[in-house]
Amino acid sequence: QGSQKRSNSTPETPRPKRTLSSRSPYALFSPNSFSPSVTPSQKYTSRSSRGEVVASFGSVQGPSWSGRGGAGCTPKLFGPPEENLTKSYKFMFQKALDVREVLSWRIEELGDALKSHHHLEEFASVLLPAQEPVTVLGQIGCDSNGKLNAKSVVLEGDREHSSGGQIPLDLSELKEYSLFPGQIVALEGTNSTGRMMVVSKLYEV
Repeated sequence: QGSQKRSNSTPETPRPKRTLSSRSPYALFSPNSFSPSVTPSQKYTSRSSRGEVVASFGSVQGPSWSGRGGAGCTPKLFGPPEENLTKSYKFMFQKALDVREVLSWRIEELGDALKSHHHLEEFASVLLPAQEPVTVLGQIGCDSNGKLNAKSVVLEGDREHSSGGQIPLDLSELKEYSLFPGQIVALEGTNSTGRMMVVSKLYEV
């Protein structure tokens, strides 16, 4: 026998359902036997609510301003021009480079606060091997798309000292810690191989 093509089922041409056997007890309890007087559903193409506005609130058109007199009145900007919008602007539109600039500036600002509050020395790079304990600055990240756990914590170094490099963290020597992705911290630890930093102290903001 030749293979039968699969019939396309659309609201216009519904696929025929299997006919029930006359001896089947379910045929006695079909929807037609319970509600024979129900009006059949209308055709899919003849529905009347296509793109119809059901309810509206307020004026949908732009507001119209009108006044009397004051023909010689000209509006002036309040404040410096660089802080006022004088041309069209994409609302809620941010470039990735601008977001990166703000994050980098935030890391530098909080790094200075950490340095002055905890009396830290100059920050080192996360990419350079260090046999002695060094202090590094950066933000907490995750090496995967899953949840942050003790084995997936990485530190993304700041741009000034570490050029944004990443290094995995070994937190086994810390007694207690509470971290979240994006958290800006200063760490003290050793990086003997340049591939893993063993953290001995954690300085939070």
